[in-house]
Parts: sequence; C-alpha cells; structure tokens
Amino acid sequence: MISNWLAAALGRRNVHYGWVMVGVTFLAALIAAGTVGAPGVFIVPLQQEFGWSTAEISSALSIRFILFGLMAPFAAALMNRYGLRNVTMVAQLIVVSGLLASLAMTQVWQLVLLWGVVIGIGTGMTALVLGATIAARWFVAQRGLVIGIMTASVATGQLVFLPLLATLTERYGWRIALSLVCVVLGLSAFLVLLVMRDRPSDVGLRPFGDTGKEPLPAPPPSNTLIMAVALGTLRDASKSPVFWILFATFFICGASTNGLVQVHLIPMCLDFGIPQVQAASLLAAMGIFDFFGTIVSGWLSDRYDNRWLLFWYYGLRGLSLIFLPFTDFSFYGLSLFAMFYGLDWIATVPPTVRLTAQNFGVERANLVFGWIFAGHQLGAGAAAFGAGLSRTVYASYLPAFFIAGALCLVAASIALAIRRPALKAAVAATA
Repeated sequence: MISNWLAAALGRRNVHYGWVMVGVTFLAALIAAGTVGAPGVFIVPLQQEFGWSTAEISSALSIRFILFGLMAPFAAALMNRYGLRNVTMVAQLIVVSGLLASLAMTQVWQLVLLWGVVIGIGTGMTALVLGATIAARWFVAQRGLVIGIMTASVATGQLVFLPLLATLTERYGWRIALSLVCVVLGLSAFLVLLVMRDRPSDVGLRPFGDTGKEPLPAPPPSNTLIMAVALGTLRDASKSPVFWILFATFFICGASTNGLVQVHLIPMCLDFGIPQVQAASLLAAMGIFDFFGTIVSGWLSDRYDNRWLLFWYYGLRGLSLIFLPFTDFSFYGLSLFAMFYGLDWIATVPPTVRLTAQNFGVERANLVFGWIFAGHQLGAGAAAFGAGLSRTVYASYLPAFFIAGALCLVAASIALAIRRPALKAAVAATA
C-alpha cells in the first residue's frame, strides 16, 4: 500500500507519518474552507440573477452553519466507528453532489435544500473534529501546534479561494466559480483515498512523541449506536461547568466569525462602495494574518495557561469588531481591522481543544469537542441570519457587528471562570 511504503520511506529519514496526516488534512480542510466561504462571494450575484433578498439567502446559510455544527459530535462517533478516511471521503462526495446540483437551482427552496441541508451535513461530517481527532490520535508531543496548523487551513482556504472565486464570478458568473470548487474537492477526495489512515498502528507506528516500542493496538470496535454514543457523551459532559463555559465561548466565536464576517463582510463592503474583488482580498488579507496567528496560538497553547489565551483572543476580537464601523471603510482603517481581527480569527481553537482534552480525556476529546463545536455553529447560524435580517430591516449590517463585538468581551470574561485547580488536576490525569 502507498501509505505503508511512504511511512517506511519517511521513517528512514526520521520523519513521522503523522506529519503526512497533518498535510493531507490541511489540504482537505483548506478546500472545505473555500467551500464554506464561497457563498459570501455569491450573495450579490444570486440577488441579481434571481431577485432573492439577503434574508432569504442568509436563511439557507444559517441552516448550513447549524447543521455543520450539529453534525460534529455524530461525525466524531462515525470516525471512531468507520475510520477517518471513509468518513472524510463520504463527506467530500456529499458536498460535491450538493454543489453540482446547485448549478441548476432556480428557486429559494432549492438553495435551502442544497446549500443549507446537503452541504451543511457534508461539511459537518469532518469540520474541525477531523483535525482534533488526528491531533489526539497521532500526536503526544506538539499537539497544540498540530491543531494550530490544521486550523490555520481555514485561513489559507480563504487566502487561496476567495479572491479567485470573486474574480471568476465577476468575469464568468458564479456557476463557473462553483464548478472550480467541485473539481478541487474531487482531487482532494482522491488524495484522501491514497494516503489518509485511521491510526498510527495502521502503518506500524506509535503516536509522535510516544517513546514506546510496539504500535498501540486499536481499541475494540463498539457496537453501540452512533446516536447513543454522541448523546451519551453530551449527557456526561454537560454535568461539568467547564463544558458549558467552552460551549458558550465557542457559540460567541461562531457568531463573530463564520456567521458574520465570512458571510456578510463582502456584501457590507459593497454597501460602502468597495468592489467585490477588493472586499474578497480583504478577507484574504485576514487569512494571511490568521494563518500565522493560529499557528502561533497552537505553539502558545502548549506553553501557557489556555484560559488567559482565550481571554486575550476574545477581547481583542471584540474590540476590533466594535472598531470596524469607525474606520469609515478607508484603506487604512480596513487594513488595521484586517490585521487585528485576522490575527485571532480562529486562534481560539487550539486552546479550546486543549482545554477539552485536559478536562475530558484524550479518547473522548473529539466527541466532547464535537458538541462544543456544535455551539460554535449555532452561533454562526444565528449571526448569519441575524445580520442578513439586520440588512433587510434596517438597511445596515452595523448593528450586528456592534452586538458581536460586545459578545466577544463577554466571552473573554467567562473564559477565566474555568477553575485553575480543576485544570491542573486534568493535566495530571492526561499526562
């Protein structure tokens, strides 16, 4: 098999196959990020072609964000049962099918079904849970850094795809741009088939940083129903106040990133006379800053108190969102916003994943984080619809940005409510 040959070749050079897993997951998540972020480019073209309102389009995107999150804990259970490679491939094929079918849509209900339900389920079958699972299974050392690298793929996806999609949409129409996304998703699925594996033992290894000699055996397969596993994890985790603090902060994280800025920044810039390609480039600039910010966040989360990292990340994000309406949407003002907001767009993920693993254990980390990520996407869905409703009712997105900024300051405060003694005990238990 290609993976065994590659693992042996890398082993001769003292390179662990886990880094190959990071690479292929980075690529898959990068392309998924382009898929998730693409509708922000297509809102105005869809309005022009079909006459749909911002609120109608936002309702489909809101459903997609919610399903994207609600699928996460069940996706973790599916990965534990059927394997990372199988679930990732099926997820990508579902997304491709939904996107291809949407090329022929003409009614709002078709938009809701395809971009809301189908793509929401497909993207939710991997989401951030895939990266969290690989970090937990394949790495003992540098786990925070690995999470940072894989999370940064979201920023890179925006950097690579959004300006390109905006240019293609402007010149050739949204269908050509969407077709490109389908082709790239197909190539990604083929790469996953070739090199992704479920556990280090599949290629005769132990996790990176584990000094043992023999590969760790895979746990015995569970015959428990997927629904029972996911809901049982929620039942157990919900007894801990740490779960609810992380759930609440991640709800606010989703409301202030994916659901608000990723979906509505481009159409809001158009309201202020900024062309679509230039607005997409602004998101790409945020992607550049977030790429480095998230990787550095992973490095910091291995070394410092993750509660204080979340305090600073949410606090700075909230201040940047409150500052945005006062930039007058000038080049200088937007550049400052892109830098400060971009640096911690997804920097909250590594400390959140580490706090989850420390408090709930490595084996259940992906399942518990799946439910916490569901909170993230519920927040994203609420913001996607709420900001669209604000634009329709008040002819302005600004109230939504003020509210999101204030919520981030709340998240910064409650992140410190995680008790440090409990944190220390959890670290000792998982060491």
